[in-house]
Amino acid sequence: MIAVVCGTREGREIASLLVEKGFECIALTTTEYGKRLAGESGVEVISGNFTGEKLNTIFSEKDIKTVVDVSHPFAHREAKLLKKLCDEKQINYIRYLREETEIPENSLIHPVTSWQEAAEYAGRLGNTIFLTTGSHNLEEFLEYIDLNKKRVIVRVLPDHKIIKKCQDLGFAPKDIVAMQGPFSKQMNRWTFKMYNASVVITKDSGKAGGTDTKVSAALDLKIPVVVIKRPFMQQGKTVRTYDEVLQFLREQSDQNSKQMRS
Repeated sequence: MIAVVCGTREGREIASLLVEKGFECIALTTTEYGKRLAGESGVEVISGNFTGEKLNTIFSEKDIKTVVDVSHPFAHREAKLLKKLCDEKQINYIRYLREETEIPENSLIHPVTSWQEAAEYAGRLGNTIFLTTGSHNLEEFLEYIDLNKKRVIVRVLPDHKIIKKCQDLGFAPKDIVAMQGPFSKQMNRWTFKMYNASVVITKDSGKAGGTDTKVSAALDLKIPVVVIKRPFMQQGKTVRTYDEVLQFLREQSDQNSKQMRS
């Protein structure tokens, strides 16, 4: 059995592809919304907050032989936990990662490597900060930004738990943009302009995550952009295409067949 950890659209697509190709698999999602989307392909979905203990139970009960980790490129803590658990249980682990974005050379673009650096840059660059980074790491960002001194707009999924989290952190309803992406350049441009953004913050989530359209829209409006680069992490076997995922799984299947015959 294969477990596909779905933290992005690609995770759902890979789970659907594996079902289509005849692989036995389950999908793991952290939200009920993600569960509904993943379940549309007919794959069995387990949803929840996955601690090491809970994952260990799932892997044992479902007799997981391979984990395909398609969590978000910035979910390095989750990926580290998965890799460690797979190593301990001798489960095959493969990490799918989006290609990084080709960021153009421009004086309005400010690459950074941490949330603290992003907040400090944004605080210097403008008074209305538009966060396109979702709901994760909001607490960390707010450690370095005072909502009483800067207006921060946050764009997140239209999920009631996420919206409540934003409100609990001090965001006013007028500063919460609840929308489902991906967003075109035109939509980003319209939204940045509507909220009178003076600086935009984005993670380098790759083209699939819409980083290129965010950056392009901001540059059209002459708005500075703070780009949080991905943390480097050695994650074992890493692939960047669906074909590479299939190739890895077929190789593992062939190896298992040979071992059973010998």
